[in-house]
Amino acid sequence: MRCLNCIKLSRLWAYILAISLVACEGKGEFEQDVSQLVSADLIEIPLHFPEIDFPSDNLPSLARISLGKKLFYDNMLSRDKTVSCASCHIPQYAFSDTIPVSIGEHGGVGQRNAPPLHNVAYLPRFFRDGGIPNLELQIKAPIEDQLEMNYNMHELTLRIASDSAYQRMARKAYSRDMDAFVITRSLANFMRTFISGNSKYDRAQKGVAELSQSEKRGLEIFFGDDAKCSTCHGGFNFTNNTYVNNGSHSYYADTGRARITLRHNDHGKFRVPSLRNCQVTAPYMYDGCYRSLEDVLDQYQRGGTGHWNQHNTIEQIVLSDSDKKDLIAFLTTLTDQNFLNNDALRK
Repeated sequence: MRCLNCIKLSRLWAYILAISLVACEGKGEFEQDVSQLVSADLIEIPLHFPEIDFPSDNLPSLARISLGKKLFYDNMLSRDKTVSCASCHIPQYAFSDTIPVSIGEHGGVGQRNAPPLHNVAYLPRFFRDGGIPNLELQIKAPIEDQLEMNYNMHELTLRIASDSAYQRMARKAYSRDMDAFVITRSLANFMRTFISGNSKYDRAQKGVAELSQSEKRGLEIFFGDDAKCSTCHGGFNFTNNTYVNNGSHSYYADTGRARITLRHNDHGKFRVPSLRNCQVTAPYMYDGCYRSLEDVLDQYQRGGTGHWNQHNTIEQIVLSDSDKKDLIAFLTTLTDQNFLNNDALRK
């Protein structure tokens, strides 16, 4: 296997070539100086990960990522200037929160558990119900949500645009004054750098780390036909990105995916989360109802609550105390300490 930390360059260099050709044809509204475009070490993509499909109007650059990082940690994004993106998405917890639902502007209590943000560059849709089709549009929702940042995007733009440093960064990054386009695109650019793929499990797959006997037994259980964990939590990101009613509740006040599709058979369905870094992303489920991995396994061992729309793969399984210990040992191998402690992603 090739080096895990090597970079896939083909797509990224194609973007550089495309912009170079545009520059030869004349200036456009969103033209970027080629020197500001992605470099070979800008976004590290593990070789066992697919390439990132960057939006054509938001290709990565140092200037754009730097602006997005500044905004991500800025309390100015909330009406009362007390809440930033990082208030609910904390770096050392894989950009998740540590409480069931986050506290927003003026003490507003959120409706769902704040999910981790690792590898959001690969998500086909956003929010736990998949209600937002891309990362750029997702940015607007927490800013304007009354329970989160509670700020009108137009008013926010006026506030940020009044800062001369932000204006300079906007012009350098997008060749335009600060506006909603710049705010949403730069934040998305920064968040696409949240790549997590260097856990102990990844290194073991590469052959440069060795799993313990307990971790190996847990791996066999995880991928085995009895527990069936990998049915939903498979692939490079340990999720199939589908929407499933996993029987975590017997009654769903939050109807999940059905709120978006209005389909009866989507009742109680939520996006299958990635299990990467799950050791540090408690509490679990869409409402943070389970405090530990042990609680989650107990629920699956019972076969869920038997909700009428529970997925047919959720059924009672037999796990001994030793099995559960081994399975949790394996899940901890999905923790990426390099990602959790990456100073480049912190304020």
